[in-house]
Amino acid sequence: MRRLILSLTVLLVCSGVAAAQMRIQPSVTKSVAAKTADTPAPAKKKRPPPPPKGPPAREMFGSVMAPAPLEARSIGSYSKGCLAGGISLPINGPDWQVMRLSRNRNWGTPQLIDFLERFASDARALDDWPGLLVGDMSQPRGGPMLTGHTSHQVGLDVDLWLTPMPDRTLTPHERENIVAVSMLKDPFTVDPEKFTTLQVKLIKRAASYPQVARIFVHPAIKKALCEMADQVGEDRSWLAKVRPWWNHYYHFHVRIKCPPGMEGCVNQAPVAGDDGCGGKELDNWFAMLKKSAIWQAQLPVNPDAKPAPKKHPIRLADLPKDCRTVLTAGGNEPLTNEDELPPEAVAAMEAKEAGPPLPRLTQAQLEILLNGGKLGMPLPDRNPKR
Repeated sequence: MRRLILSLTVLLVCSGVAAAQMRIQPSVTKSVAAKTADTPAPAKKKRPPPPPKGPPAREMFGSVMAPAPLEARSIGSYSKGCLAGGISLPINGPDWQVMRLSRNRNWGTPQLIDFLERFASDARALDDWPGLLVGDMSQPRGGPMLTGHTSHQVGLDVDLWLTPMPDRTLTPHERENIVAVSMLKDPFTVDPEKFTTLQVKLIKRAASYPQVARIFVHPAIKKALCEMADQVGEDRSWLAKVRPWWNHYYHFHVRIKCPPGMEGCVNQAPVAGDDGCGGKELDNWFAMLKKSAIWQAQLPVNPDAKPAPKKHPIRLADLPKDCRTVLTAGGNEPLTNEDELPPEAVAAMEAKEAGPPLPRLTQAQLEILLNGGKLGMPLPDRNPKR
């Protein structure tokens, strides 16, 4: 009997302890869960980006001295593409001469070559232009260039100097060292003694061809064209193709359309129908020119002036897939990270700039602008109406 009572007592005590534990367990679990929630999870380490494969595309394409032995084709867009089956413009023609031969940039599609030969002939015969001095076109296989350009990658762009061709054949040394004539007398105004109706007729002639998509000139030259267009005829429709752009003050840049049926060539959107002389476009350009001129004038003395950030170079993987075929066609071995640029590419990089530096503000002009004054800006009231 005594054993039975003892057993029952032990059983009751154990049952109470178990019940207490069951009542306590949820609160303990909540406490642990809360503690776990308050503890931040260890941060995941970001993996560094993989190193780029191969050198920048500008080095890979700039190191190839011969065209791709393929059917002639522009691949991609003007600023991200390449050129298959490129053809070189002869360095001497009846109405043109190629400049900066060391750059090896007198390559294009057959359509660009045909356009240049016809344009040079028409300009001499119809507009009394002595002949074209031809600047950069494209590299033998197009693609990004070692220096100087964002576009000119697909064999459809050409820079043409606004300096008339001499009446003799230039020597190779002269072609490397002659500097084009700037059309500007200050950052905002053309020099009327240098930019004449001869230059206006030349640009108008270039814009008249249906295959021409755009012509780029300095904003001050665009302004002068708007003012002088009536001196070379009543038609002003050609002005729509002429667009203002940075640094085109000693040459104009002609861009032709993708040839019909050329697969993989990407056109720009067509230009608007107006002549680009009215509205706010030129006013906005001159506002940007003002900021740029002030920055340039202050750069030597202003320690806070910062250069523009550098863009990441285009890699081969950023270009259309067919550009790899263009690069390797004919057994060409693409440049690797361990390779040095060939001497020809180094010479192209070291070639003298084709034009003089942009004119800078004098100290007196700078003070005028900083005090709210104007130097030939914006368009005058006599700007032709649309």
